[in-house]
Amino acid sequence: MSQRDYYEVLGVSRTASTAEIKKAYRKLALKYHPDRNQGDDEAVGKFKEASEAFDVLSDDTKRSRYDQFGHAGVSGAGSRGGGFHDVNDIFSAFGDIFEGFGFGGGGQSRSRGGGRRGASLETTVVLDLPEAAAGCQRVLEINRRETCDTCSGSGAKPGSKPVVCSMCGGAGQVVQSQGFFRVQKACPACHGEGQSVSNPCQDCSGSGRRMKQTTLEINIPAGVDNGMQMPIRGEGEAGIKGGPRGDLHVNFKVKDHPLFERHGQDLLCRVPISYSQASLGGIIDIPTLAGRESLTIKPGTQPADMTRLRGKGMPDPNGRRGDGDLIVEYQIEVPRKVSGEQERLLRELAVLEESNVLPERKSFFDHVKDFFAGDETSED
Repeated sequence: MSQRDYYEVLGVSRTASTAEIKKAYRKLALKYHPDRNQGDDEAVGKFKEASEAFDVLSDDTKRSRYDQFGHAGVSGAGSRGGGFHDVNDIFSAFGDIFEGFGFGGGGQSRSRGGGRRGASLETTVVLDLPEAAAGCQRVLEINRRETCDTCSGSGAKPGSKPVVCSMCGGAGQVVQSQGFFRVQKACPACHGEGQSVSNPCQDCSGSGRRMKQTTLEINIPAGVDNGMQMPIRGEGEAGIKGGPRGDLHVNFKVKDHPLFERHGQDLLCRVPISYSQASLGGIIDIPTLAGRESLTIKPGTQPADMTRLRGKGMPDPNGRRGDGDLIVEYQIEVPRKVSGEQERLLRELAVLEESNVLPERKSFFDHVKDFFAGDETSED
């Protein structure tokens, strides 16, 4: 029976690096994984074909022989210890490829005794900005499936017990022959459990699990931001038939703050100041996460000028960097109404400004004069 070229199977060139070969195999393995294609014998065959190609091309010695002699150079050499007899052999050889994806055989979804890993759960925690900055504790109420207390997770009524599946002999898998291939798939009689319950537990209807509300206290690190997620291992749903628990993934949402605008670890605070403060300088109180703080305004401060206060922003939730900064942006306020005395003083100031034109203003009016002078020239 002819075999396809291993490079063609993985869809890589003959000069592909080991990293490229692993990436290509990972993509195919996830696509044709038996847990994603239950009952699809063609997908299982492609899965095994890709695994065989990766086994050879990821090994420098085997790859060299294959490049020189083709399939004949590696036939009979075995695959990582004697060849793949079924899908579980592939899982054992490439456990790192499937790590963290919850697939059976990779140490994640199915235990040796037939138990399956419980489902992972998600929840969202809403925080105020000061809470996110300081870190805090929260108590979560989670609805999740827990092991049934009545049957201890067996699914069988007390006084009875599950019986070994007669079709698969308790293995949970059956092997079907397809030409030269032997394909292993979940047992159709017990659905991969390896056992069946003839007298099910009434409290859990034979599932071995019941829905319960659980209270869980978590510690939230300082500096979390919108979109961040914190995994809590082993706090998801209970496993099936003795399988491991799933995980709980906590998503964070930080509410907008009326004073601070967040930009990563930096905070922006827009502070209004008067015209006189901007012109003459002064001392104002500004808010920080730690409380009130005095800040000196330099004389001649312009609109949108900024002062950066180092280390007054948000902490790094991963602890790898220092705290961010607090950026103060000045906004010069123009009063909508003025008192009689204020109006008198402003009019005196206006007279002084007309007699002592500031450089910026003179430059503007010079441009205006040149602009209209150009119009007069064109008319002549």
